[in-house]
Amino acid sequence: MGLRSLEAALPAGVDPRQHARALARIHDAALSGRALPGRPRPVIGASWQRMRQLGMDPDRGAGGPRLKIEEIEERRRRCGLAEVLPTLRGGLLAMAEQAAHIMVVTDADGRILWREGSAPVRRRADAIGFSEGVDWHENAVGTNAIGTALVARQPVQVYSAEHYVRAQHDWTCAAVPLCDPRDGQLLGAVDLSGPASTVHPTTLALVDAVAQLAEAGLRSTHGTELERLRGIAVPVLAKVRGRAVVVDRHGWVAATAGLAPVDRIALPTGCSPGRAWLPAYGSCQIEPLPSGWLVRLADGGDAADAQPTRVVLDVRVPREPTLTVSGDTGTWTHRLSPRHAEMLYVLACRRDGRSASELSLDLFGDAARTVTVRAEMSRLRRHFGGILGGRPYRFADDVEVVIERPADPAEVLPHSLAPAIRG
Repeated sequence: MGLRSLEAALPAGVDPRQHARALARIHDAALSGRALPGRPRPVIGASWQRMRQLGMDPDRGAGGPRLKIEEIEERRRRCGLAEVLPTLRGGLLAMAEQAAHIMVVTDADGRILWREGSAPVRRRADAIGFSEGVDWHENAVGTNAIGTALVARQPVQVYSAEHYVRAQHDWTCAAVPLCDPRDGQLLGAVDLSGPASTVHPTTLALVDAVAQLAEAGLRSTHGTELERLRGIAVPVLAKVRGRAVVVDRHGWVAATAGLAPVDRIALPTGCSPGRAWLPAYGSCQIEPLPSGWLVRLADGGDAADAQPTRVVLDVRVPREPTLTVSGDTGTWTHRLSPRHAEMLYVLACRRDGRSASELSLDLFGDAARTVTVRAEMSRLRRHFGGILGGRPYRFADDVEVVIERPADPAEVLPHSLAPAIRG
């Protein structure tokens, strides 16, 4: 498990009731347009700004109609979190019961799929529509730990009047987004919520630790699946003439023949059998295998073959950024992780290229995080070798790059890039 920077909603040594009153004054001033008697935390202030832009009513109720039970069951099957539910329960439910909290698990859309814990708190949650099947995304119910964690893609604790909607001011909540380790895609969030009087600065750290254990379990499952595919791949590759690679459905490499080993290659979204151009290898033939694909390189094929002429980076939908490549062999689309979308966005805006320190400053506001930048750029260049160059990092000069972005720059997924977007 990695160490993450976590910000508790309640500062150390501060009286919770006094802090709640101070937050209420800030909230009232922010909504009335008066001068603020203090500043909300950056993650809260950014969320409040989004709520004002949406025209969110601070006196509104629950987030729309509750899903039918069959719709909830279908989302439970599709969300990818059912297998980590025992880990989440084992790490959080006992604490939830003892501390008058409930554990809530949502999908990536913010729909509550599981809610367990203290019975009195569950009844209290019913009164504000905080129940299974209800939409708890920011866009539906305002600033809250679940919805804000899903938007900000970071652990978030929200206390009292930090909630945008007044009906939630009697609550405190701590939520952590859960991502699929195979492709970085958002799966949902896990949350501990309870009455505001139960706020504790360590709650977020507990939820984060359990969330990381759950993601570690998903990584372990993926490793087992990849090892199973490797058992199929070795005899298949022994019969293949020429260079080839066997990958799983997400592009993770099980085995190679005649190629330098890599961890992962980028596959088109909705990959299907047939001819395709892959950034790492050029023109290829893709054939189905159980739980994966056999990728055969064309004779003489490399990343320079069938060089793409146009690249479209689409960040119009914040949680679903994509990269579409068009060239002689047709059109190819790959879904990106948020981090890779951020990096490609900077490079698309800065066609003259960026050094590692410049990219670090763009992404993190800190020019010193070059190790992280170089590692991520190394992965990107392995995936998109025919598109990206180095020293400085940039899109290839002969590639046309188009950015599809929302009308409102604040809706683009990387909050850290707002200045670059507006510029």
